[in-house]
Amino acid sequence: MQYSAFSLLKNALTGHRYWKPAWREAQPRDRYDVVIVGGGGHGLATAYYLAKNHGITNVAVVEKGYIGSGNVGRNTTIVRSNYLLPGNVPFYEWSMKLWEGLERDINYNAMVSQRGVLNLCHSDAQRDAFARRGNAMRLHGVDSELLEKEQVRKIAPYLNFDDARFPIQGGLLQPRGGTVRHDAVAWGYARAGDRRGVDIIQNCEVTGFRIDNGKILGVETSRGFIGASKVGMAVAGNASRVAGMAGMRLPIESHVLQAFVSEGIKPLIDTVITFGAGHFYISQSDKGGLVFGGDIDGYNSYAQRGNLPTVEDVCEGGMALMPMIGRVRMLRQWGGIMDMSMDGSPIIDRTPVDGLYLNAGWCYGGFKATPASGWCFAHLIARDEPHAVAAAYRLDRFATGHVIDEKGQGAQPNLH
Repeated sequence: MQYSAFSLLKNALTGHRYWKPAWREAQPRDRYDVVIVGGGGHGLATAYYLAKNHGITNVAVVEKGYIGSGNVGRNTTIVRSNYLLPGNVPFYEWSMKLWEGLERDINYNAMVSQRGVLNLCHSDAQRDAFARRGNAMRLHGVDSELLEKEQVRKIAPYLNFDDARFPIQGGLLQPRGGTVRHDAVAWGYARAGDRRGVDIIQNCEVTGFRIDNGKILGVETSRGFIGASKVGMAVAGNASRVAGMAGMRLPIESHVLQAFVSEGIKPLIDTVITFGAGHFYISQSDKGGLVFGGDIDGYNSYAQRGNLPTVEDVCEGGMALMPMIGRVRMLRQWGGIMDMSMDGSPIIDRTPVDGLYLNAGWCYGGFKATPASGWCFAHLIARDEPHAVAAAYRLDRFATGHVIDEKGQGAQPNLH
């Protein structure tokens, strides 16, 4: 079914009885050209672009839970391309451009809201760093504006500008950044891939790989063996665990990253704001809840929940930035399993196993990268060569020393 104003009106007049399921409940076949392990945003986007860009439609996406149960439904919905280093800026800007045309492309309302992303600075040194970042962005054709204190005050007068420890001196604004409805991204890509013939197989956990003479033959799952000429892994925080089934040890650690939503309040924050003196970021959802987050939890974990000291730390950051937030009750929180690479940048590359491909190490940047990640991973799988904007995301860079230390922190929780 093609979604449109006409189809909405037609179904409204017929009691909404004729809507079709967004995607088929596919049963696994014996063999596919490509199997994507992981039914999150990156895996679903990869399958869609394999079909759309490369004409490869004999594709299965296998997900151990239900679509949207992983990190794609457990984040703070922020999209941006305000990066510094050459290895990252072209990739995330390509992702930003794909976000801008996504809804028309997949015929689904993903609620893309380019409300702007404002990074606050609180010292002369931080302002200099933001000026450098903004200039690097402009050299790559990315929008950026360095704001003075009074310009920030016009955008967000409710912030704590005169705090003795963390006075706000200005900020770096990317007007094209913003938010996107996270679960709608998963549903939209699932529906778009299904319409092009992709099989989306839920409740199908991969339990191993079948490899012969260094070549992939397929995947062992909880629903039987599925043969494949090529297999792509896009399993976020479970990357190390799944790669271990193929005998690989990845330069990745898994950590929990918590996110929080407050009770609904009247419209207040019409942009995304990050606190430069602590790791705290906040926006407001369409339902009125304040959506915010901060650091990863300081221990390795595969659990989709966090601990209370991190909750306290994040809330302290919110109180320092905007003390009025203390009057708002927190409604709920959740945790996503982050695949933290050692340099803080992702990996999109072939593995030592012929026909097995890796998409991992997204750290804090996984959701905003969804379209470009799928686009570039599909290109790699289809053509066996990296896409130009993802050429730096090699797996062997940790052996050769060609790291992309955007923050120089990687998986070290004490540095976050």
